Amino acid sequence: MPSESVCLRPPQQPEGRMLKGQLPSTDKDLAQSSSPGSPPSTTCQGPEKSPVLPFSIPAKLSGDPQAEAKPIAPQPPARPRLERALSLDDKGWRRRRFRGSHEDLAAQNGASASRGSEHREAPPAPSPSLSPPCLSTSLQEIPKCRRGLGSEGGSPSPGGRRLSGVLSGSLDLLHGDELCAARSPRLAGLLAPRPPPAMDLDVTSDSLRTTNKVDSEHADYKLRVQTRLVRAHSSLGPGRPRSPLACDSCSLRSAKSAFSLLAPIRTRDVRSRSYLEGSLLASGALLGADELARYFPDRNVALFVATWNMQGQKELPPSLDELLLPAEADYAQDLYVVGVQEGCSDRREWETRLQETLGPHYVLLSSAAHGVLYLSLFIRRDLIWFCSEVECSTVTTRIVSQIKTKGALGVSFTFFGTSFLFITSHFTSGDGKVAERLLDYTRTVQALALPRNVPDTNPYRSSAADVTTRFDEVFWFGDFNFRLSGGRATVDTLLLQGPEADVPALLQHDQLTREMRKGSVFKGFQEPDIHFLPSYKFDIGKDTYDSTSKQRTPSYTDRVLYRSRHKGDICPVKYASCPGIKTSDHRPVYGLFRVRVRPGRDNIPLAAGKFDRELYLIGIKRRISKEIQRQQALKNQNSSTICTVS
Repeated sequence: MPSESVCLRPPQQPEGRMLKGQLPSTDKDLAQSSSPGSPPSTTCQGPEKSPVLPFSIPAKLSGDPQAEAKPIAPQPPARPRLERALSLDDKGWRRRRFRGSHEDLAAQNGASASRGSEHREAPPAPSPSLSPPCLSTSLQEIPKCRRGLGSEGGSPSPGGRRLSGVLSGSLDLLHGDELCAARSPRLAGLLAPRPPPAMDLDVTSDSLRTTNKVDSEHADYKLRVQTRLVRAHSSLGPGRPRSPLACDSCSLRSAKSAFSLLAPIRTRDVRSRSYLEGSLLASGALLGADELARYFPDRNVALFVATWNMQGQKELPPSLDELLLPAEADYAQDLYVVGVQEGCSDRREWETRLQETLGPHYVLLSSAAHGVLYLSLFIRRDLIWFCSEVECSTVTTRIVSQIKTKGALGVSFTFFGTSFLFITSHFTSGDGKVAERLLDYTRTVQALALPRNVPDTNPYRSSAADVTTRFDEVFWFGDFNFRLSGGRATVDTLLLQGPEADVPALLQHDQLTREMRKGSVFKGFQEPDIHFLPSYKFDIGKDTYDSTSKQRTPSYTDRVLYRSRHKGDICPVKYASCPGIKTSDHRPVYGLFRVRVRPGRDNIPLAAGKFDRELYLIGIKRRISKEIQRQQALKNQNSSTICTVS
């Protein structure tokens, strides 16, 4: 591209024809107006010193060559049409190099010393009555700006009259008049001839997908933004800034999720905040409202509570899916609490079976034992950070007995700002020993020393004589040994109706229901509605009740009760037994609950994510081993076909 601008002047004779806006038809006419052999001139000498008239001047002029034509006010066209100049050499056109937008901006701002005073000139908008301008128009018809960038007072400078060598070919000519009118340089917009092609979603480069994600003009951008995963348990609240990876599924492909729970933390907040002032319930608290809303937007926790008298049997059922993962529940629960009375001799084996059944999403948060009373607490592994230290306490109701078969075992902890207490008990057995069972209850509520180090969430409503008043949510379950009065014959008559037995009629003979109505036991507790048959006493391995000479009366000895400090916090969902587990004379009984959880303060000793890792690894290895064996058995079964039908 030449460094100096070329200014072409019209010849003397065809002046009237050129001013009419007509073009030379051949390259020879162009050669007459500018000889190729002459050196480029830096000034333009013509018969007139005034600026060249625009091409919107009428075709007829006066006979006097010095007469001045009156310009007509230009009107913008509907849409200008850009064509290539017909009078230019085709090879020269192809050899031209057009300046980019950054070069034009640098030239206008005076970045180059040699071209600091040069500027581009563009024609004014033509009248709508005339044909739209095109690049094939003669160079004399292109008006000049009223003021150059290097001139003062509006007078054109010599450098401002010069035309750029790329004036006839640049697409930025249409913006020149607007640039002069605005009296300030303007960067011409560069529009692509066509939109870039859309990228395939299965592109192999993750970094390219991430880069394309922030390109708002890309054809694929809107598609990527609109495809968002909406979950009931949203990870970000309405007031929290979204994570930059929230819509980038490629960056979180390993996590199998389109959301990130990690919100950005600003450095200035970490620098300025001392964390020694203000409430511990403020924003940023680990157990605060913001963190609770991220995991539980409705502030309800799914809870599973089960009790089972194993009768000391060493043999465990082949599968615990019916107990821990009932078919009626569509989703697994957040917290599993299992209490066992007269447990098997190998307690570790029992806990391993529980871990194997629940799978890798759950960890053993706490495990306690009192003789043959076992209590296991499993929690989802991503919720262990919001638990306090787990405390336990025991009560023995049989002082003389060397084997602690009767008594109570309590476990307590705080989850966010809600305190929980779980008690499993085994009361005195016998049809007529109701008073002894009432005494076992009184000893338990008075002797359980909980909580110890974890502060009470509401000490003003607590009582030193009743442990159940010191916690927000209390679940008491176990073998209470309350029987159905009236004798075996009366109960058998009601049970002969089969699966549609009149359960309310059976409960009219229930000793526990009668004592609770009197207020002598389990004060303030409730029980979900019972819709299952008595869980005691069965012949082992059968569905028939006691057929021995003792003829014990079938009863609802295994129960799950609950109490809440705030009314309506606990909502029972399911209350049933497991008739398919027949290794004991008792059937397991379980309950599904929804418990309301409140935000807490960071003033409690946390469990720091501790769990039984050894048990976790053993349970997972067993689960994997059984799955491999099952697949191998299916493979052998498919390959052992005796005959095939073709």
